[in-house]
Amino acid sequence: MVYTLSTWFAIYFVMWWLTLFVTLPFGVRSQYEEGVGAPGTDPGAPVAHLLGRKMIWTTIISAAIFAISMYAYDAGYLSVDRLSRLMGLDF
Repeated sequence: MVYTLSTWFAIYFVMWWLTLFVTLPFGVRSQYEEGVGAPGTDPGAPVAHLLGRKMIWTTIISAAIFAISMYAYDAGYLSVDRLSRLMGLDF
């Protein structure tokens, strides 16, 4: 099966979003933990979310995961037949 550039981009896009949701909680300090906050705001609201730094880390991590998965696919370790046999779904 030959992947087109748009398929590669779609797979990377999904991996990027999943990785972003994994990295979002790291390094977040709430107003309650810092002891600061404006009156009337939720004490669980973040003081500094560091979203730019998290987006950079997300891009690096998802690129590494994508590269490893594409290598595994090209080497034959990651195929539909192999995965179905591992899951016990012999067709």
